[in-house]
Amino acid sequence: MRKRKRRRRPEKAEVVRLELCDLCGATFPEDDVVRRYVPDSSSVSRHNDWFDGLRLVTACGPDHLDVLREIYRRRPYTEEELWAAKITRELIHGPPVLSVEELGCRTGLYEPEIRRAIAWHNSHREPAGDTVTGEGDG
Repeated sequence: MRKRKRRRRPEKAEVVRLELCDLCGATFPEDDVVRRYVPDSSSVSRHNDWFDGLRLVTACGPDHLDVLREIYRRRPYTEEELWAAKITRELIHGPPVLSVEELGCRTGLYEPEIRRAIAWHNSHREPAGDTVTGEGDG
């Protein structure tokens, strides 16, 4: 009678999660990540409006983090851009909005701020893009 050899189970490979540097695009192990929030008026959070106006940047090291922080420091921070981003978030992810007052309730913005945000958006849109009117037809 022949003795059967037990097959050896392969050892489980260690899973290494990778991150991507926002500056150079290099991938590196998650354990080496350097992250910070930087001011950015184009950034809003889908889950927590406390982070509106802040962008979480990922870097492969402190030197690249310093460069990213400097890039965002030099970028203008515009309230109207932030308001437009909040409005866009509500229009995309929330239920349909029927009035400026309802949009104000959902965004925490007053009507003059909503109108300034719409004007800012329309002045900065791509030539072939849609225009937001705030009147329910855009």
